[in-house]
Amino acid sequence: MDFKKFTALALLSLASASALSTKPDAGERKFIRKGMGEGEVVLKIGKPDHEAFHRAVRGQPEEKSWTYFPHARDPQTLTIIRFHAGRVAEIERKIAR
Repeated sequence: MDFKKFTALALLSLASASALSTKPDAGERKFIRKGMGEGEVVLKIGKPDHEAFHRAVRGQPEEKSWTYFPHARDPQTLTIIRFHAGRVAEIERKIAR
């Protein structure tokens, strides 16, 4: 195996390992904080189960909410995250039985 192939294989292995270590975790929902960006939230806890737009007017900050249903790693808890201009503005966690 030549050096270029070895380097490419090593980089691919490293990228795969880091991708596995950053897998979204529902157990992290309780650590979401105001001011986080949408991308950071998705990386931490994954895509939402439901998304609702409250205001999407051209030239004005977008307002929306993401809802995460109860999960084995976050049982009985409904998590609603409200965004204003792409940043977490409010986090609501409700017990869902």
